[in-house]
Amino acid sequence: MPRLTIMEEVLLLGLKDKQGYLSFWNDNISYALRGCILIELALRRRIALVKDANRRRNPLPDRLVEVIDDRQTGETILDETLRMMKGQESDKISINGWIDLLSGETWNVMKIGYQLKQVRERLAKGLVDKGVLRTEKRNFLLFDMATHPVADVRTKEAIISRVVSLLTAATSTVPPSALDKEGTQCRVMRSVCLACAAYAASVLDNAFGRLTYEDREGAFQRCDDVLAEFACWPFGSASATGTGSSRRRETVRIGMGSNPATGRESVLGLLQEVKKEMNGEEDLGFELVAGVLEVLSKLDSLL
Repeated sequence: MPRLTIMEEVLLLGLKDKQGYLSFWNDNISYALRGCILIELALRRRIALVKDANRRRNPLPDRLVEVIDDRQTGETILDETLRMMKGQESDKISINGWIDLLSGETWNVMKIGYQLKQVRERLAKGLVDKGVLRTEKRNFLLFDMATHPVADVRTKEAIISRVVSLLTAATSTVPPSALDKEGTQCRVMRSVCLACAAYAASVLDNAFGRLTYEDREGAFQRCDDVLAEFACWPFGSASATGTGSSRRRETVRIGMGSNPATGRESVLGLLQEVKKEMNGEEDLGFELVAGVLEVLSKLDSLL
């Protein structure tokens, strides 16, 4: 298993290194982190979509989720979510439904107890325990607030390096620098999910600080293309059908920093490598991940 979860990596990308807090104007990250919880559980093969021949009649985010392995992961937030899902097995809930419930976005008073509270603070404390962050007290006007500056700069730099390598690759070969260490479960899919989740959570800007304007714009467009091809099922079917879930698809891009043909080759390379990590064509765990990414791709219109 990787040392850090995708939720922790997204949070780290959003944190200001020295100040130790997230931007007060970021409305997307809380919802995106709940989606990352489902992605992490699916990649750890704890949850998947219900195997039902009729499920494809429903939109991808409306397909039902089930627990396939209730063993604890050792990560508090993941295990808490897994217990809630296991307790709901008699009345299964969809991908979209779970993200809404975990975020507290529900009108059903019977389901309010499913909201995961203080996720950002709990993730930050987990990163303190792992030695990546430290805790400080800061005075904000009339009150003190706990902040979590970065203690292990190398860990955050490694995350940034992976994301930048993934989104600026010039060939169809996935560069090793874009991936977590050898032996990590589903490591290509993890890198794809990290980049897409960071994009949806509006923290990707923080990874591109050292890029030129053109390279940065090219990396954003690449991430947009990656998200479109992985926020559908089967993966890669968006370009074939012309129904990509891209967030920037209709935006006029100025000063593109990457050749469109090169970008397409890179995305195709990712698709090929991810398919090697799947358990056959009918991988219900990866199909669940595609559903979460579709929800996240529409985040700006949801909030």
